This record gives sequence, C-alpha cells and structure tokens, in this order.
Amino acid sequence: MIREAGDSALLLELGEPVIDAELNARAIAVARAVREQAIPGVRDVVSTFRSVAVFFDPLSADVAAVAAALHDAENAAPTSVAGRTVDIPVVYGGESGPDLAEVAAFARCAPEAVIERHTGTVYRVYMLGFLPGFAYMAHVDATIAAPRRAIPRLRVTAGSVGIAGAQTGIYPRESPGGWQIIGRTASTLFDQAQLPPALLAPGDRVRFVPTPESALAGFNPTGGTLKAGTAKGTVDRFVSILRPGLLTTVQDLGRWGHQGLGVPVAGPMDSVAHRVANALVGNPVDAATLETTLVGPDLRFGQETVVAIAGGDLWPMLDGAEVPIGAPLRCPSGSVLRFGDRRSGARAYVAFDGGVDVEAVLGSRATHVMSRMGGVQGRALRAGDRVALGPATARAKTRPFSAPRSQGGARLRVLPGPQADYFDGSALDALQRKRFTISAQSDRMGYRLLEAAIAGHRLGDMISDVMLMGGVQIPPSGQPILLMADRQTTGGYPQLAVVITADLPLAAQLGPGDWIEFEVCRRADAIAALVAAEGKILAFG
Repeated sequence: MIREAGDSALLLELGEPVIDAELNARAIAVARAVREQAIPGVRDVVSTFRSVAVFFDPLSADVAAVAAALHDAENAAPTSVAGRTVDIPVVYGGESGPDLAEVAAFARCAPEAVIERHTGTVYRVYMLGFLPGFAYMAHVDATIAAPRRAIPRLRVTAGSVGIAGAQTGIYPRESPGGWQIIGRTASTLFDQAQLPPALLAPGDRVRFVPTPESALAGFNPTGGTLKAGTAKGTVDRFVSILRPGLLTTVQDLGRWGHQGLGVPVAGPMDSVAHRVANALVGNPVDAATLETTLVGPDLRFGQETVVAIAGGDLWPMLDGAEVPIGAPLRCPSGSVLRFGDRRSGARAYVAFDGGVDVEAVLGSRATHVMSRMGGVQGRALRAGDRVALGPATARAKTRPFSAPRSQGGARLRVLPGPQADYFDGSALDALQRKRFTISAQSDRMGYRLLEAAIAGHRLGDMISDVMLMGGVQIPPSGQPILLMADRQTTGGYPQLAVVITADLPLAAQLGPGDWIEFEVCRRADAIAALVAAEGKILAFG
C-alpha cells in the first residue's frame, strides 16, 4: 500500500508491522530500484523493516511518477537480498557490559550462557536509524530477549552492544539509550570521513565474536573521525564569536540522501528565512548561514562584510545602533553585531556575503549536534571560535524582504500522517479541538506539546519506521511531539498528522511557552500554499 506522508513524501508498506526477513528484503530491493532511477526532485529513498519512504520536493517532483516507480519496483522486488557477512569482536560483561547480569537473571541462566546464545546467532541487519550507523539487527535468541530498561541511561558509551527484545544493536557513538548493554566493541560503526561512512548496510549479516578486554585498548570512544570546519585558524575572511548566544549553529539546506544510513537531514528550522537571508547578500540559496535561537550571539567582523538577518526579531544592533531585519547591512572591519531581547519569532538567520565556509560533510555544512556532524566540529558555536567565510560577493539586494512572524502561537495546517490508521476516527478531530503549549523540553529535534493529550487512541503497536519533519508523533502518554529539523531518521511512535511544508517556517519561529493549534487540510491546499510562498521568494530573488 502506498500512503502519502505529508506533502513531501510517499510511504510504501509491504506487509504487516512485523520483523520479517522476506518483507525486509523486498523493502531493500524496492529502495535500491527507486534510488537507481534518479527521479528528478527525489531527495532521499529509505528502506525500513517493511516499508520504503521516498522524500521529494513537492514543487519539482512528479508525484505520480514516484508512485509508479514504487509500484513497479514492488512488483519486481525479490524476496531475498545478498549482503555481506561482517564479524564484530565484542568484550562481554564487566564495565563493557553492565547489564549482562540483569539479562542473565531475565533468562535464568549464567552470564556465560547469555554470551554463548548471543554469539551463537547470525543476525540480519534490517535497517539503519536512531543514530548514524546504528543497525537494527534480529533475531535475538528468545531466552535472552530482555526488554528495554525501564529508565534509559543518559549516556551509553560508543561501541556498546545492546539487546532490546528480539533486537540487538551497537551504539556508534555516545548517546542516551535504553537497551540492555551486555558488551562493547572497538569496531567503528560510522566514520563520516570514509565512503561509505557506515560499516553495516541493510541486508548484511553480522556475527558477534567474543574477544578479550585488551581488544579495547586505544579505542576511540567518539565513534569515528570528526570531519568538520575548524573553529580557529588562519583564513582570509572570518567572523569571531564573542558570545555564542543560547544555540547558534551553522546550517545550510540539509544533508539529504543519507537517511538510509541513519544520518539526519538537519538544515534550517526555517528554510524560508535561511533562503531570504542568503538572497539579500547575493548568495546561492544553499550557502551556509548561522541559525540563532531565542538569544542571539555577539559577532566581530575581521574585515568589511555584507550581512543580512532574516526570520525572528532578536533585536540586532551593530556597534550599539539598531539595524533592520530583512535588509542587507554593510559591517566595517572590527565592528560588532549584537542581539538583544527576543521581540518576535524564535530563530534568526545571519547570512554573510560569500557564506560560512566550513568543510562539507557528506555533501552538507549543516550542523547536527547529536551526531556531532557538520558545522564547526559538529557542535554549537562557542566564545572564541573564528568561523571562516567564503570570498566576498557584490550582488546584495537593495530592497528589504518582510515575512509574517508568529506572535505567541500559530495555527498549523496538517495532513493525515502515515500512521493515522493506528488511531480511531476521533483522533484527528481531537487534535484539531485542542490547544497545545510548547514545553521548555523542546529543541531542534522536536517540540513537546503540553496541556492536552491525544490519549487512548492507538489501535496497535508499530515497529520503527521513517520519521518526518512536521510529523505529529503520539507516544503512549498521549502528549504529542512535533518533529523538527534534527529529528531522528526513524522512530517507534506513530505519526497521527504531518504539518504541511508551507507552515513549517511558522512552526520554526515558535518557542517554549507559545501555543499551537492544528487544522486538517487537503493536499491541494498544501500545494497551493507552498506555491504561493515560493512565488513570493522567487519574485524577490
């Protein structure tokens, strides 16, 4: 069955939501076939346990052609896919496997028996997600298939080998996690400096091999080589970070094409403001900007630079004098651009003529902090950083650009989500009747929505599937999560609805304490709104 997943993706479901090798082989084969067609406008093709998602530009892709390609590939897909067999050495127990004894208690056996059963199976890689290079593998021997921990750890060491029910996996880098950790490997699961960057791929087979503790000597716990722009160094043009603000990162239009390896897209929360800021200084739309959040940075220019600020009004001032939003600004060498209080919106985009010139990682300069990828060493900017700029351009706009800004909240239009049938017929109506408040526990990954709940409507459990920017995810608590730019590529909670592309910039300008309401619309309305928004940008640019 082919489902619409918002206005910019299609999802092909090949069978029931189960972990099945035959369904998975067909999904891998379909994704490969569609990817090889290189359909214009297609941004990404991702296979999961039993589905294939195709992400596309809704204004340039032929959606009927995408659907036809999925249909044809489904009919021709084989039921088996030959992958590689990869041996992974593992140190079991002790500090490397703090949950080995707990799994042994669950299985009512000795820890040595858990190791024997874990290493006695050849596991299939069903998909990659959660983190770059994180492989979901199955099936674990039923006697040791311990459930996830009741309270997830805030930090799981890179290389940790875990069990979660029938699945086993390896954490490519340090992250939070709830799997039962029984061992650790020194193998590098993901290295963004290598091609391909991921050690494992869907369809591969994995054998775990016990190895002594000495195998971890000299292990790099970062989970691979950091490849990103240097924060300090000798460059021809640069901007110095005097004060970083709350969260300031380098962003371009995102890291498309790698979600099948678990690599998030990232990119700007407000793509319209990002594009406008670039247009104002004469940059191409995909040049990198600085995205600032709620509290902006203090920036000193190492040379004369043309700058433009678009998006939220965070009260920008150049050498103490207030400057306009949405207009080019010539900043002399040594001048300082500062931001004051938030007056409207939540995120401002600072474009520099020539763009931010950090090194591209997997084709993008976008920062994704969780995976430490892109931007400046994969992190938010810090005081003392010196960020390189590209060669100056001389094509700045002379007229300003204005865009609507949110004032304390927004009504966002949505389409039914790819898992809407996991809910009864009243769920979408309930979503439209409620007003939600954005929690302080919200970030670029997602907004947690409070004070109302969509409770008791799930009709069944789902296995991990593709996650969408703008997806309205409903966890068991019933408190929705609105997924945003840094969302993980896959997740295990159903998406009841998806915010239309045209309204995502409005959502991006909301902050903690702001309200959100949802309104279901038709796909035709979504495309019409996007055409209108794009027309305004193109007329300006």
